Amino acid sequence: MKKLTFITLTALAFLSLTGCAHVIPVSDCIPSTEHIYGFWGGTWHGMITWFTFFGSLFYDDVTIYAVNNNGGWYNFGFIGGLGFPIRLISGLLKGLKR
Repeated sequence: MKKLTFITLTALAFLSLTGCAHVIPVSDCIPSTEHIYGFWGGTWHGMITWFTFFGSLFYDDVTIYAVNNNGGWYNFGFIGGLGFPIRLISGLLKGLKR
């Protein structure tokens, strides 16, 4: 029981300290002429994550997640696109089993 209490208190302390982290708006980090990705950009980036992950292991200029995004809609598209290849492959495998 003491171990569980210690882990819980440590996790709460960590989470409360991360809430104090400094946040810089994306608009301050990128030039105004650069493209800001939205829902469809997030969807595409989610779909190609499986390939960009391997590219990021070998090249420093390849990233998985676009920093210059518009927030929630990009995240929503990214998560949907991330699952798309899995759904596609599972659908193809079900079709082959029939």
